[in-house]
Order: sequence, then C-alpha cells, then structure tokens
Amino acid sequence: MSALPSSSAAIHASGLVRRFGDFTAVDGVDLDIQPGEIYGFLGPNGSGKSTTVRVLCTLISPSGGSATVAGFDVATHPDEVRLRIGVALQDAALDPMQSGVELLRLQGRLYGLTKREVAIRLAEVSDLVDIGEAIDRPIGTYSGGMKRRLDLAASLMHNPDILFLDEPTTGLDPVSRARVWEEVRRLNDELGTTIFLTTQYLEEADELADRVGILSAGRIVAEGTPDELKRSVGEDVIIARIDGDGSAALAAVHGIAGVSTAELHGDELTIAAADGASIISPVAVALSGTGVHVKDLTLRTTTLDDVFLELTGNRIERRDDVTPEEVSA
Repeated sequence: MSALPSSSAAIHASGLVRRFGDFTAVDGVDLDIQPGEIYGFLGPNGSGKSTTVRVLCTLISPSGGSATVAGFDVATHPDEVRLRIGVALQDAALDPMQSGVELLRLQGRLYGLTKREVAIRLAEVSDLVDIGEAIDRPIGTYSGGMKRRLDLAASLMHNPDILFLDEPTTGLDPVSRARVWEEVRRLNDELGTTIFLTTQYLEEADELADRVGILSAGRIVAEGTPDELKRSVGEDVIIARIDGDGSAALAAVHGIAGVSTAELHGDELTIAAADGASIISPVAVALSGTGVHVKDLTLRTTTLDDVFLELTGNRIERRDDVTPEEVSA
C-alpha cells in the first residue's frame, strides 16, 4: 500500500541540509512550492542548486532537515516520489545509437506503461516537445538543443505531476534557449505541471518563474516574485538628455504620477519611479510640452542581478565551461 501524502504542497522542505564531508553544500533550505507553480532556483555555480535538486529527486539523501515531494518524504518513501516526478538534469545520459522514438518507448516501459499507453504518450509528448522527423534518427545526429528537448520529452513520458529542470539551457545558443523556454511555458499552461527550474541565467528566471528563490552558499537569501525582488532593492531610472530650459523640464516631470524623485545635472535629467515602463511615455509627453529638445530618453530597470548584488555583494558570473565537480555542487 502506498504511503499517504503528508503535505498538500508540491514541494516542501524544512531546514534541508546536505553535507559532503566537512563541506556543507545545502545549508538549511526551506521551500514551500504549490501545485502548478513555476519556481526558479537562481544562483551561481557552486551555490548548491544542483545538490538541492538531487536531494529532492531522491538521487542523494539529505544530511539533515526534511523534504517532501508530491506529498511523500524523499528519505523514507523515495519510490513514491520517483513515480510522480520527471527529471531533466544538466548532463543527459542519452545513447547516441538509439533513435529518439526508441528512447521514449523505453522510458515509458520502464515506468510500467502498457504498449498502448506508450503509443498514446509518445504522440502527446512528441507534439508538446517539438522534435519533428528527427525523432526517428539516431540521437548522435541531434544538435544540443534537440537533445535537450528529447530529454525533456523523456522526463514527461509517464505524465509526472512535478518536473525538475536543472539548468536546462546551459550551453545552448539563444535560439535553442528560446525554444526550451517555449516548451516550459506550454507544459505549465497546458498540463498544469509544477516546474522546479534551476538556472544561472537571470533572464531565464525573470521570464519563466512565478517565484524565485535566490541561493548563495547553500542558503536562500531572498524569495518572491521577480517583480517583488526587484522592487525590494531599488527603483527604475529614466534618464533624459535635453537641450533647453532644464528647470521647466524638471518641474514638468515632478508633476507626473508615479515619479518619486527627479534631479537635474547639467543637461541630464534623472527620474526615479517604481514602474519606469508605465511612466516613460508620460515623461516624454511632459518634456515635449515644455519645448525642450530631448536628445535621448532611456529606461534602466532593476534586474535580478541587482538584487543578487544587493543581497550578496557579488554578481552572478555565468560560465558555460564548468567542470563536473563544480556542476555537482
């Protein structure tokens, strides 16, 4: 008999710890991720992202704390967890001699699907994760982006409730990265799949995640929606370079709703606002009404890199040539 789920959260962790000898890779991580959520786990290499995923996927056991996935404890009921999750890790173990369709059929049978069920799921995932006619070719002929999409398809063959994607676009070109983003959105929108996404790409977390947890040295240092995190550390800035009556321009923008501060330094007008995108047009209209000539108008929005810098004192330095030892951390 299956153990009863112990939590309604899709993923829950309390004080999760993982040590390797004297080194603590995961240091007291708390998580509460709801069904249907896309959760982004953001941090540089060595921050503990992949180790956390491996614990949650039951590939390694926790050294302390507790975690449940799909309601089952990862330490005491790992088989129940594995039946309910799909996993696409950084290094896909794909047989280059197999065809894509052979891999997907094998994956389905390994999860106990009947031949009829395999055929149905094969059609569904092939449509959802577009590989095209290449699905009948040897995997050794695939591009990096195609291999990532095939690995994603394999992780979906048993229709998992929760999908773990560990840096799914590292090393991909921008076009392939965008295709993977599209597939992730479709999985969440069309199937309601809960997705736990680790990434070192700031724009990836910003684009895809409903909420983001920022990890540094094995600890979550901030958590929230991308917009909440960005608002917590600073405002957007609009910079206008002008020719003309600067005092009139300054007075005009001060009267715009949403502007918190405005300062004039020589021919440069700096305007701070919580939501710069919503007021850049009113700023342009107001400046035009003063008769000044606007040489250029630029908007600088707060980024997740700004958040990370504010919280840790460092920027995320993305590298695509990491060693296996670094990746495992």
